[in-house]
Amino acid sequence: MTSILVVCTGNICRSPMAEGFLRAALRARFGDAEPAVSSAGTMGLEGSAATPEGVEAARELGSDIAGHRARRVTILMASQADLLLCMASDHREMLARSAPELASRAFTMKELVRLLETLPAPELHADPASLPSRVAAAEQARRAGVVPVSRDDDVADPLGQPFEAYRATAWELETWLERLLIGLYGPAAGAEAAAGGA
Repeated sequence: MTSILVVCTGNICRSPMAEGFLRAALRARFGDAEPAVSSAGTMGLEGSAATPEGVEAARELGSDIAGHRARRVTILMASQADLLLCMASDHREMLARSAPELASRAFTMKELVRLLETLPAPELHADPASLPSRVAAAEQARRAGVVPVSRDDDVADPLGQPFEAYRATAWELETWLERLLIGLYGPAAGAEAAAGGA
């Protein structure tokens, strides 16, 4: 089974929302063969629940993260993931500093989407096991400088902001994660059928 670890700071708002959206989308696409999805924080507040605002913003988009409990990312945890999906460049850099061997699998979400969108599309009905090869292809593109690294790739942290900031973050995550899944695995079967019938 392949796996994705979503990384943010406290693991109580951005990464739990992203984890919830990704898990639901991958389950819909692959069923029991879905890649495992989890999340953790660089300063994870061990055992803390997701913020109430994050829970509500995720719920509005059909994801239940009420049972989430925060964890602090460890090198062992990160080394077991095929993809380290970071919410901001600081998280990616922290992982790379802590264990340089993680750098090739650590991307900000937006950086990875932009890299994948420069590559040839995945084969139709890509298998979930293709995740490591797509991540490796994205890393090759990054090393080639195909897409410049940018601080604009960060997902803004809504912690301490009004609920509308959480809602905006949830929408941003959902939109970019949809693009990410297309970049990793190609369009979902239903999307292909809909496009073919248009």
